[in-house]
Amino acid sequence: MLIYRYILKAHFAPFIISFFIVIFVFTFQFIYKYIDNLVGKGLSWWIISQLITLNLAWMVTLAGPMAVLIATLMAFGSLSSTNETTVMRASGLSPLKLIFPVLLISGILCYGLILFNNKVLPEANHRTRVLMTDIQRTKPTFVIEAGRFTDDISGYNMLVKKTYENSNKLEGVFIIDNSNPVYSNTLTADSGQINFSSDYTKIILDLYNGEIHQIDKKKPNGSYRRIDFGKHIVSIDASGFGFSSSDEGAFSRGDRELSSDSMRSIINNINNSFEADKVNSASQVQNIALELLQVKYDTTKLDSSAANINRLKVLSIMNRYKGYKNKYVNQKNLEQVNTKQVNMYLVEIYKKYSIPFACVVFVLIGAPLGMLTRKGGFGVAAGMSLGFFLLYWACLIGGEKLADRELLSPFLSMWVANIILGSVGLYLVFRDSLNIKRLFKQRTITVKPS
Repeated sequence: MLIYRYILKAHFAPFIISFFIVIFVFTFQFIYKYIDNLVGKGLSWWIISQLITLNLAWMVTLAGPMAVLIATLMAFGSLSSTNETTVMRASGLSPLKLIFPVLLISGILCYGLILFNNKVLPEANHRTRVLMTDIQRTKPTFVIEAGRFTDDISGYNMLVKKTYENSNKLEGVFIIDNSNPVYSNTLTADSGQINFSSDYTKIILDLYNGEIHQIDKKKPNGSYRRIDFGKHIVSIDASGFGFSSSDEGAFSRGDRELSSDSMRSIINNINNSFEADKVNSASQVQNIALELLQVKYDTTKLDSSAANINRLKVLSIMNRYKGYKNKYVNQKNLEQVNTKQVNMYLVEIYKKYSIPFACVVFVLIGAPLGMLTRKGGFGVAAGMSLGFFLLYWACLIGGEKLADRELLSPFLSMWVANIILGSVGLYLVFRDSLNIKRLFKQRTITVKPS
């Protein structure tokens, strides 16, 4: 229909403009957040541009629904301000019919974003992590910001006064070492160098012209030592920085670097493995019970030697039982760990679908609100969109934390925002439709024959 085409045309320009504005805002926010780590570390602009490009993937995922909401508010607000929606309603089109073409396109966009979240986004997230790891290996000072404490390494706090852009040299090094369970060491050095071992498993700190202040943790009021050094080498486990082999195949993928099918496969493997262990344990306990029953029957014999043998059998079986009891306790602990891991994967799976579905939800919210406000300006639409998206994002993050604590199911935690806002949107749409019908019903004039 021409009216449907006209409504979609009113959405096209606002959607494109809003989409790129949101992408620009996210990009600016990303650059502002990481500017100190990206610039002044000797990185080429090609590497920096790669980082920004790879991070565009998650920006697209969020920008799509936001642009839909802004475009819907602007389009229907503009149509209402010129009384075009009033004319369309007068011709017999209900608000639900006016929204129908936009809902159809938002559904197609939702499907496209779901494919994007399962194909492009995981690969982009994985390549981002690989690139960041490669940068950290070639530039060990990348994660060290001059003048600020670095506590990324477990058991260590490090403060460096000055770093150099094109070298691994450090100046004014201050380290608090709490990794030793017996001694607490505080190291100061005029200068130093930071490198990685050949297998990237250790951070090697070469410190020059400094002091070590050592305190016995068990005797805080005594056993203090001060050591002066010309050169001192500190070897630190690099796992705190998340380093591993530079071979991309050696990088294990996290939950945000996997498609939903891959995560479902992992969940099935976890559940199948756990169920197999449960069946095996139950079978072993059953065998022990049968053996005990058999021993009890045999002990009715009067032969003392046979009774002694049976006692030894009982002791052997009870020892096996204790072993299986410990195994059962460990299995229950493992079950809790597996449940948390499965919930973590389920949250990410549902997130890949719930965020794209927000495109449909935001149409249901934006269309009736646009008709009510009767304002098609970008400022009003952007302000209202920001409020709704902040509410949506708060529900999403809050739901994820509740799911991690097992206080809410993974499905509900990711879909609660869509359920709430979708219900509000449907209420507004149908309320508006019913008001129109009542209006025309009140204006109906009944003529009685004379």
